[in-house]
Amino acid sequence: MPFSDLLMIAAIYSATVLSPGPSVMAISATAMASGRRAALALAAGVWCGSVTWCLAAALGMSAVMLANAWMLEVVRYAGAAYLMRLAWISARNAARATPPAARAVDGRDLRRAWRRGLFMHLANPKAILFFGSLFALVVDPAAPPLALAEVALTTATCGAILFPGFALAFSTRRARAVYARLRRWLEGGFAVLFAAAGAALLTGSLSR
Repeated sequence: MPFSDLLMIAAIYSATVLSPGPSVMAISATAMASGRRAALALAAGVWCGSVTWCLAAALGMSAVMLANAWMLEVVRYAGAAYLMRLAWISARNAARATPPAARAVDGRDLRRAWRRGLFMHLANPKAILFFGSLFALVVDPAAPPLALAEVALTTATCGAILFPGFALAFSTRRARAVYARLRRWLEGGFAVLFAAAGAALLTGSLSR
């Protein structure tokens, strides 16, 4: 595949990741509240989910899901339910007068954060639509397997830079100090944003 096409794909994917969404919010919130290691673990889970849907699209599985609306509906409801759960957790944290006692992040916490990021992205039907559209509209249907692998590697590389980048940016000492001062306001804001994203996913049309 021409290098210029891969650059265009990288730009499209990066612009999509950089636009505010549930995954970015979750990584940012985790970075400020729980620190860098937990945020990087969550980012790794999100990245694995992104790679999974990209490979599924390259193998034609997303086209199958797009042709069977009920599959997308299952993913839609699962994703909306999970976002509402995140909204509840953030709202509960905002209601606390004092933050939970700080403790060291252990391996179990990291595995939990990774699973959270993975499920969040796998339960996002818009990720299916994005990669399905990418391979349908940008990649030549007659492209050889090597070209499909180049596309997958390009998006995986961009994701491996961008998702951890949010974790690093929002886990700095200054960012965590801001969170400590404005914890209840920020958690309340995250609750509203997660709930709004869940409601939009539940009530919106995936065809738009």
